[in-house]
Amino acid sequence: MMRQLMASAAAVALFAASGTAVVFAQDAGGTAAGQPAPQQGQQLPQVEVIQGQPKPKPTQAKKATKPKAKPSTAAAVTAPSAAPDTTGFATESSQEFAASPESNTVKMSPVGGTIPVDKVPGSVYQMNSEALKRGEQVILQDALTSQIPGLIVNDLQGNQFQTNIQFRGFEASPVNGVPQGLAVYQNGVRINESFGDIVNWDFLPSNAINNVAVVVGNPVFGLNALGGAVVVDMKDGFNYQGWDVDTMFGSFGRKQVSTEAGYRSGNWAAYGAFEAIDDDGFRDFSDAQIRRGYFDVGVKGDNAEFHFNFTGADNNVGVTAAAPEQLLDISRSLTFTSPQTTENTLQMYSVNGKVRATDTLTLSGVTYYRHFNQKHLDGNLFDDPEECGGAEAGTLCSGDDQVLNAANGNPIPFTDNVYGSIDQTSQNADTAGVTLQAQENAKLFGHTNQFIVGVSYDHGRVAYTAKSELGFMEPKFVVDGQGIIMTGTDDFNPRSLTTTNDYFGAYFTNTFDITDQLALTVGGRYNFARIEIENTGSPENDELNGINKYNRFNPSAGLTYKFSPGLNWYGGYSEANRAPTAAELACADPENPCLIESFLTADPPLKQVVSHTWETGFRGTIKNWQDRSQWDWGIGLFRTLNTDDIFNAASTDVGHGYFQNVGKTLRQGVEANIAYRTQRVFAYANYTYTDATFDSSAIFPSPNNPLPGNVSCGEAGGGDDEDGPGNCFLVHKGDRLPGVPAHTFKAGVDYWMTQKWKVGADLVAASDQIFFGDEANLNRPLAGYAKVNLHTSYDVTDHVQIYGLFENLFDKDYNIYGTYFSVDDANDLTPATGVTFNENNPRTVVPAIPFAAYGGVKVKF
Repeated sequence: MMRQLMASAAAVALFAASGTAVVFAQDAGGTAAGQPAPQQGQQLPQVEVIQGQPKPKPTQAKKATKPKAKPSTAAAVTAPSAAPDTTGFATESSQEFAASPESNTVKMSPVGGTIPVDKVPGSVYQMNSEALKRGEQVILQDALTSQIPGLIVNDLQGNQFQTNIQFRGFEASPVNGVPQGLAVYQNGVRINESFGDIVNWDFLPSNAINNVAVVVGNPVFGLNALGGAVVVDMKDGFNYQGWDVDTMFGSFGRKQVSTEAGYRSGNWAAYGAFEAIDDDGFRDFSDAQIRRGYFDVGVKGDNAEFHFNFTGADNNVGVTAAAPEQLLDISRSLTFTSPQTTENTLQMYSVNGKVRATDTLTLSGVTYYRHFNQKHLDGNLFDDPEECGGAEAGTLCSGDDQVLNAANGNPIPFTDNVYGSIDQTSQNADTAGVTLQAQENAKLFGHTNQFIVGVSYDHGRVAYTAKSELGFMEPKFVVDGQGIIMTGTDDFNPRSLTTTNDYFGAYFTNTFDITDQLALTVGGRYNFARIEIENTGSPENDELNGINKYNRFNPSAGLTYKFSPGLNWYGGYSEANRAPTAAELACADPENPCLIESFLTADPPLKQVVSHTWETGFRGTIKNWQDRSQWDWGIGLFRTLNTDDIFNAASTDVGHGYFQNVGKTLRQGVEANIAYRTQRVFAYANYTYTDATFDSSAIFPSPNNPLPGNVSCGEAGGGDDEDGPGNCFLVHKGDRLPGVPAHTFKAGVDYWMTQKWKVGADLVAASDQIFFGDEANLNRPLAGYAKVNLHTSYDVTDHVQIYGLFENLFDKDYNIYGTYFSVDDANDLTPATGVTFNENNPRTVVPAIPFAAYGGVKVKF
């Protein structure tokens, strides 16, 4: 498949090179190839649309060639946006409702229907391709974190390519079991995977992304949009022409090459991009091999536009996860239990298009097929292995005196080795769907109005397997697999099942101009979800079989008032829901917990999660005389109450867990942001306060918590409670949610030292976080952090640029995820590992990357 991707990219590049009119791409901080460098007093940090016209004469660029729409979002926008497409198909921008060329617009649904941001009754943050690449990042999560308020990276797996993004306390993560509170779309296709709603950010080629928007308070974006939606739009041959090659080398064995090419000929256009990245990682066994690509071919005329596109990836990532603090005190490169690897492959094909049926009516839609395959290995401790007694003497028993057998049914001989296990899970998922939409822009009662109505259907089928291989523990906590698949106990019997998801949605949204300044938006979406689990393994697991159905209508309403271009008010209310995933439904019984995440059991149904969001704020853009400088600013309040929220709870049986509805959780706070740009300077700063708390009482088991429990575990259904309070904790209303910093602050600057040399820096700071497993807030939290990244670039010629990136410039040691481990079980491994842990410190954390330096060369044709 990767050969096909590279061939596609090469074909587009050759197609571009053979054209009669050669066109060139512009990079951040550089100049368009074939054009002179901007003169003093010109807008340097602008983003130019790749021009398809003949190469201009080498004279000072006229002001008319600059894109007028500078900010790429309202208020929080930190990078200029591309000029609107004025060729070919008559888009919404040419219709009466649409924005003027200087206005910024945002999609009101996954497949389109844009309105000016100043008419959106909620927060909107966008970053275009130049903003995403200004820090020379190839990891989308890091690029988004640098500038979008309230968005940070969490890392449960210990690898930069497999991190979560968290926005206002809601997650979009590649890890099964993490509550997924953000809906993510690529070119109108929902890419939350079927089995656990996970999001594989490593599938998206960073150089192929045209724009990313974070939209809040719009239920039209469907399931999982509790905290909002992340909308990713990819490039095509109409908005990018030219081709370039970007190579980078640096710390920890980083080697990467990115290439893209786009070409347009009349009504047809093609685009291709490919990235290959090899990285050894800064921790043991944390290497990554990333191969990902994207291809698009499109055609458009006066009244229609259609695109076919393909996304493919073949990635192998070492996920080293959390390690005990005591181990990291020896070396921050050490890991705790290996191997931990993830192999991900993807092929996604989609067709999207729109047709202008009348002067005011536009029909649009998307259909797709997506194949996702994942294989995950997870080396673990073995809980209390022992020699069997009686007639089974000389064979291996689990901690509950059950005889362990090999797959052939023979008992496993007991040895004096230190035991471990390698849990092996796999997903083989096929998903397909379609969305159809109509947009009517006819006036209503003589007032400007936009009405959108649509339907969607998604069908997913996943073959899931789980099994556990016997292993022996080696030095560095490496589990050496013995090739023996264990059976004979509920914990270790292999599982095989098929899950089927059917999601249906029907939605509408209407924006009505009450006056030229006051706009009203109302909308809603009906969601129906059917999740079926079918056992395809041993008949003794037939209790896994079951069907769960969920449905709900989520409304929204809001107002905006434009006092002036520099002052816009917005306010609104919305609801959203997410259905429990198959992974959660199959592991929801506290009396029969799962060995996370490998094994599934028959469980009671979970309730769906519903969010209720209120939001209000002010934003605006202030320009000085002749648009030579610009301020974008915003400040807002938000409050989202979740009912029947789903959390992963650790069982009192070590290494086990289950999912439970915990009642209400609350995420509320304030966001403030400001950005400033002139001809030579771009600077921004933003601050977010997120008060993320439990809003009702709940009981959480936490077997590895260093403090004794304060409530009966029996009340939680989490196990026997014969010896006192056990390891369960009562969580009170107002206790902080784990993993969410209350305060985040970001700031950055770019400065053009000369016409060709740019220097920039970014600061990201976050306050402390509660450990997972300390939901009662009784222990010392994970310390906050502040890191600085530096980037610089220099245009050697019009075609060649050199650049550098320095991460964690001051080499600060900090951690970005924390939980607890079993010290007693870890010390059982001492004969093999030579490490003995202090029983008073069960804290285990994921360290952040230390100082790293990278350098690269971009060549543009």
